Amino acid sequence: MPTRFDLPADFRWGASTAAYQIEGAVDEDGRGPSVWDVFAARPGAVRDGHTGRTACDHYHRYTEDIALMRELGLDGYRFSIAWPRIQPTGAGPANPAGLAFYDRLVDALLAAGIAPLPTLFHWDLPQALEDGGGWLARDTAYRFAEYTERIVDRLGDRVPAWITLNEPFVHMVFGYALGTHAPGRTLMLDALPVAHHQLLGHGLAAAVLRERGHQVLIANNLTPVWPASDDPADVAAAAAYDALHNRLFTDPLLLGRYPDLSAFGVPEDLGGSVRPGDLKLISAPGLDGLGLNFYNPTRIAAPTGPELPFAEAEIADVPRTAFGWPVVPDSLRELLLGLRERYGDALPPITITENGCSVEDRVAPDGTVDDRFRIDYMASHLDALAEAVAQGVDVRGYYTWSLIDNFEWAEGYHQRFGLVHVDFETQKRTPRTSYAWYRDLIAAHRERFAR
Repeated sequence: MPTRFDLPADFRWGASTAAYQIEGAVDEDGRGPSVWDVFAARPGAVRDGHTGRTACDHYHRYTEDIALMRELGLDGYRFSIAWPRIQPTGAGPANPAGLAFYDRLVDALLAAGIAPLPTLFHWDLPQALEDGGGWLARDTAYRFAEYTERIVDRLGDRVPAWITLNEPFVHMVFGYALGTHAPGRTLMLDALPVAHHQLLGHGLAAAVLRERGHQVLIANNLTPVWPASDDPADVAAAAAYDALHNRLFTDPLLLGRYPDLSAFGVPEDLGGSVRPGDLKLISAPGLDGLGLNFYNPTRIAAPTGPELPFAEAEIADVPRTAFGWPVVPDSLRELLLGLRERYGDALPPITITENGCSVEDRVAPDGTVDDRFRIDYMASHLDALAEAVAQGVDVRGYYTWSLIDNFEWAEGYHQRFGLVHVDFETQKRTPRTSYAWYRDLIAAHRERFAR
């Protein structure tokens, strides 16, 4: 056994991907254009002009990828459904060919003994909806509920649990405030209505799912926030950033209210976006799990300019991933314990829906890919997770990011997160050393409880 983690017998082991990052086939079988198709076509938007046009060709190679999952021994696979495959314009009847693809995918997963865990929205909004305002428009939340009906009515007989949104904070900030992700808007604080409309979309979709007897989750990217010093200005800046990054997308779900955003000069109704009844819908009882996407902590200092009430500060003297992200495994334990302290009985069971790292490596002459850094990263974070479980936090599963290398958004194909190396010229899949390590870890966990 590579290492021992004291986790419950029913702890679920999985891996995650997202549609635009792996599927390719962007013009096939009636799929409409997404905001990422349009954004990636802009000169300079994505590093080296890369796009998701082919990606990992998962649309045609999904059976090969499921075989890799089966060999890993996964309990579950988290993937996302491409909204433009189901409704090419974001409205109207479902596209039969799009539904048929996910039918095939779900059936193949179940045949392999792997539980499907679909995410309904992982950033690939139909471009037609963006043309009408995107998530700045309240109507998009209602279109999201309609789309949810279309896909759940087709797959719901085989899929009991659903994730509504992936990382609404990241989509709002990178997509609408800073413009480094699709749709590429640079609205800064004027992007805040995107937060509310995404959460409203979650609430409306959750009502659809609950009406049909399904489990409802949401996946948030959360981070421990550390003040750069004990200086009151740094402490205040850290509190402001925590409210924006963590609490803006969690307090409404679990407490039925938005956090204090007065440091940003933003009123409680987010500039008129919040209407009567919205927060009751968003916080409706029955959230079956909180998906936690975790990569690193964040260090915050007092602002250096007038635009925002905080400034990001470097976390020094720690290892870094190929992406430059600091590696501080115990901060995952800190985050999990902090969530329990903040939300108490309102906190639903947690599933780690993403955790992993980008590593620079290459296929060796003997055909192997040695990524010991990734193994150390995963092992140390699982140690931290197990310690939080030992201290009473209810964590039900761990889905690593990612199963295979993929299109890494604005970085194109330059950042590799996969347990499996992908040659994007030939589409050859080569399991890395971390793949074998994770496979052996899962097997050892099962063997431990089979005795």
